[in-house]
Amino acid sequence: MYALEKRNGRIIEAILEKEKKLCPGTIALIGIYGSFLTGDIHPLSDLDLLILINDDRGWQLGTAFIQEDQGVAHDIYCTSWESLRQDACFTHPHISKLMDSRIVYCADEKYRSELEKLREQVRNKMTEPFGEEDYRKAENELKEAQCCYAKAMIATDLDHVRRQAGGAVYYVENAIALLNKTYFRKGVKRRYEELNDMERKPVKLCEMIDDILTAETVACIKDRLTLLMQELDSCFQKVKQSIQIKKKPASAEILSGTYEEMFSNWHGKIVLAAENDDCHLAFMSLESLNEMLDDIAREVDIRPYNVLSAYIPGNLQKTAEKAETILQSYLQEYKRVGLKEKRCADIESFIEVYLESAKHDLNM
Repeated sequence: MYALEKRNGRIIEAILEKEKKLCPGTIALIGIYGSFLTGDIHPLSDLDLLILINDDRGWQLGTAFIQEDQGVAHDIYCTSWESLRQDACFTHPHISKLMDSRIVYCADEKYRSELEKLREQVRNKMTEPFGEEDYRKAENELKEAQCCYAKAMIATDLDHVRRQAGGAVYYVENAIALLNKTYFRKGVKRRYEELNDMERKPVKLCEMIDDILTAETVACIKDRLTLLMQELDSCFQKVKQSIQIKKKPASAEILSGTYEEMFSNWHGKIVLAAENDDCHLAFMSLESLNEMLDDIAREVDIRPYNVLSAYIPGNLQKTAEKAETILQSYLQEYKRVGLKEKRCADIESFIEVYLESAKHDLNM
């Protein structure tokens, strides 16, 4: 232990000496994090340093090397203030470098003070009740996991499937940490320990991850990864139901023009699809309409619409009729906020109304 600490001290001294020669004043502070902070030290432990630099001159201090006598490698790299400020936004759970580094060198106390402000910013966020913003951050990691899952499902090569499964597991762990509004304080060696201490997570999360990592065939990996993703989705749904997702009240200002846009973009396409028995045009039009309604519903307090329920592959005429019914039902949202759809008998009527509105706008 003493020999490793002495080695660490010599590395830090060398960094400071090189700074004096090449770029004096660029290092704001140096901190130690990782295993030498948490105590998880073994003979092959490398030194994890926060080398915070004030300007671009500091990048030349970074390097990586293999220490042959101890069979260990060290990667010495610098961190900018901008990078730490991004970490302080707490959009991912790998912020131990920011939050926990033990400062062993500080060029000026103003830098320590600035670092502490960033830490306090994160602490304040962590003490606030879990809410919609926190859920959205976790959901972003969930979406990344789902992308890796999809890639794993279409892969056939064992190594490729394992690679994508590994990506999914990485983002699953991130998602769970953010769902619990916390970050990883310890290394990967103790990841299961930290995950098991978290409240919001699928039952037997770590066991499911281990099952994936020990699977030996493509089919087995896919089956076990599917189970993990299903349990994760269920966990997210429960959390989502437990929090208040704030939406804007529907208003004439927000909804104005949305029905007309939907009618313009998709009514004609759906009718044409029915006439030509074009399943692709019908389905993709319905999907696009559904997506627009979902986008509105994510932000605005309107009722949910399941447009794809109208799709009947063997009867596109019936599909068009049901889609029209759904479009008409959306007009109830207009009615609730005192809007009426804009209809003109012909182009001449439109031009008259359109130009009349220009006079009104000029007089405002």
